Amino acid sequence: MKNEQLGRRGFLRVVGGVGVLSATAPSYAFTKELTSQSQSSDTSTGVLVEASQFDDLGGWKLDTQHYQQMGGCYLLAHGMGTPVPNATTKVSLPSSGKWNVWVRTRDWCPGDWKSPGRFQVRLNGTTLPTEFGAENSAWHWQSGGSFEASGDKQVQIELQDLTGFDGRCDAIFFSKEASPELPSDDAGEVVAWKDLVSGRSTWKVEESEYDLVVVGGGMSGCGAALAAKSKGLRVALIQDRPIFGGNASEEIRVHTLGIHGHSSDILKTIDTEHYPNGSAEAKKDQRKREATMAASGVELFAGHIACGLSKNDGKIETVEARDVITGKLRRFKAPVFVDATGDGWLGYWAGAEYREGRESHKEFGEQWDKHGDLWSPEEADKRVMGTSVLWNAEKTNQRSQFPDVPWAMPVAKDHEATAGEWYWEYSDNDLDQIRDAEQIRDHMLRAIYGSFANAKQHPKNAPWKLKWVSFVGGKRESRRLMGDHIYTMQDAAERRPFEDAVVVEVRDIDTHYQKTLQGHAVDFLSTALFYKTGGEYFVPFRSLYSKDIDNLMMAGRCFSCSHIGLAGPRVMNTCAQMGVATGYAAALCKKFDASPREVGQKHIGQLREWIGFPTTEPTKQTT
Repeated sequence: MKNEQLGRRGFLRVVGGVGVLSATAPSYAFTKELTSQSQSSDTSTGVLVEASQFDDLGGWKLDTQHYQQMGGCYLLAHGMGTPVPNATTKVSLPSSGKWNVWVRTRDWCPGDWKSPGRFQVRLNGTTLPTEFGAENSAWHWQSGGSFEASGDKQVQIELQDLTGFDGRCDAIFFSKEASPELPSDDAGEVVAWKDLVSGRSTWKVEESEYDLVVVGGGMSGCGAALAAKSKGLRVALIQDRPIFGGNASEEIRVHTLGIHGHSSDILKTIDTEHYPNGSAEAKKDQRKREATMAASGVELFAGHIACGLSKNDGKIETVEARDVITGKLRRFKAPVFVDATGDGWLGYWAGAEYREGRESHKEFGEQWDKHGDLWSPEEADKRVMGTSVLWNAEKTNQRSQFPDVPWAMPVAKDHEATAGEWYWEYSDNDLDQIRDAEQIRDHMLRAIYGSFANAKQHPKNAPWKLKWVSFVGGKRESRRLMGDHIYTMQDAAERRPFEDAVVVEVRDIDTHYQKTLQGHAVDFLSTALFYKTGGEYFVPFRSLYSKDIDNLMMAGRCFSCSHIGLAGPRVMNTCAQMGVATGYAAALCKKFDASPREVGQKHIGQLREWIGFPTTEPTKQTT
């Protein structure tokens, strides 16, 4: 598949899959300095306050995962059943008197029960009577009635969580109009409206030039940035979360599997120990990783969401990213880019060919008769490996209560648990791992809360209480960008040698399927199938650059592969080896004024030497 939005030359600022295309990269028309009041701006009819810019988040979490789908970075009351402390901020209104209040929110779990995500808004100490998050499952503006602003026009705003079960607030709008026209459904329209109302549409876009821009700060992106910097390149690393590590981060807490290959000097500074998945030991490895990145000399842009790019003659010229706190846009120019987003956003926006779902086993000869359709289907389909949300509980020395969660029971059913693991994983052929990411994460939250509530019905579990539940999904598979070589099961199973091998792995080919396919009662548990390869297998450099976009490389689970081809080298240490290879390749692109393809064709020996591959291994390229 190809995304045809961006043609031969143009700029695309993309949110929700819809972009505004122009002949050149647009710049905000006029410069406006950021001030302490940048969280609010007024128009003739209203004042916008974005929740991500609150002065004090209290116990609310900033969720940036779904910006492309819903047009905001929202606050999440993730209290695991205990209401979280209030988030607070202040705003100056342009006049006193009556103001109507609108809150952008959603009922994340509608049904025949009280909505779990309810919260209220307090203004100058007075609580509005409306319970927000209790109507309409789509993101929308819910009316909160009106209030009277006093003469000094200063308003103290508080978000007051009522449940501890993941209420969410994107923005508050104060309007003199009783029924203002507010965008709700279209994420692109919402973002454009926010830029206009906030005044950001008058700000100048800050532009910087680099030798390499890496988008995605998981293990793959960190590996790419560190390798490139070690060769003297000026590198920018853009990450949508406030910390680095992706699935290995303390927010998700999956230990890093796979081997370091020839890249141990770099990877040992950012990887994890083999702690139990979901363990708080991830915090220790997070400190190590953050220290490594901070000391590296790489220019770090944590808390920035890539949201657009410009392209000319088959090359990406610039990438734009938005600061999740201020909303400010930055533009990054480079001769070469690495897509380490996992979801293949850069390639998708630039019009690169990509694949999703499972190929027919007939296309690449990937059948395994023992497991039939569970391994690889007769006909291609949209099934993918799913998203996990890790969690755990702790045994205390006293009884612990847990609220009733009737809204979770349609998912959890009779399942009981006091901890999760990697196999708490959800994938549904009718849900897209990118487009429906919020719904998929929320499904897992219902599974967790319901299963724990079931366990708490037993007297033996009275001392148990929830200790930690992630709110960031750990995703395994979505888009895969196509390169000059599509890596397949046979490449790994037959341990095919490649002249341009830049990654080595030994772990089994390991793909997952939902247990419901075998009649299991709940749909949020998976199981794994393991195919032994018998030893080392290799990933060629031709699978790490786009065949369509001349200066785009990819590292991580969006590399060029089939569904089963992904199943072996998809784990984090192996993906980080891909990052290291692309980072070194970027240095060769600069040294020889070459494209990634030309590096693979003319300078592969030097690339392999830098990585650490012996000059005699492997012996012959197999295509």
